[in-house]
Amino acid sequence: MLLVATVLAAQEELQPALTPVEGLPTASDFELRDLEGKTHRLSDYAGQVTIVNFWATWCPPCRREMPSMQRAWEELRDHGVIMLAIDVGEDEETVFQFTADYPVEFPLLFDLDSKVVQAYPVKGLPTTYIIDKQGRIAFQAIGGRDWDDAPLLEQIIRLQKAP
Repeated sequence: MLLVATVLAAQEELQPALTPVEGLPTASDFELRDLEGKTHRLSDYAGQVTIVNFWATWCPPCRREMPSMQRAWEELRDHGVIMLAIDVGEDEETVFQFTADYPVEFPLLFDLDSKVVQAYPVKGLPTTYIIDKQGRIAFQAIGGRDWDDAPLLEQIIRLQKAP
């Protein structure tokens, strides 16, 4: 019982760390639309570090991390880092209503049929991948994160500055 309570308590907190991904697998390309109907392809951002976050409005850790993702985006965009949040399986109206409480400036994309989430090793939400300039998955974050944590931001900026 204590172990279950400890695990649940740990899941409630936003974590600051990123986990390196062994072997640097190539990230699967995708094509998804945002709230304005604009199409985004991962390949559009080749040569830039790209943060790809899988989330849903019904997911409590996703909701908790979204404000820190916006603050991180405000810092990272000046360094040429791209941030994309892919909503899994929900419609545009649901996400639009969510943005009234959690406004963000980075693209919110729609994976309505869950094909993109199936192309990545996502086992739960939120899951985030940091894709390097060569299109390889360099880091992952499973569960909510405190995205505006200074060491985490520096890790991403260093990746962007790398050749």
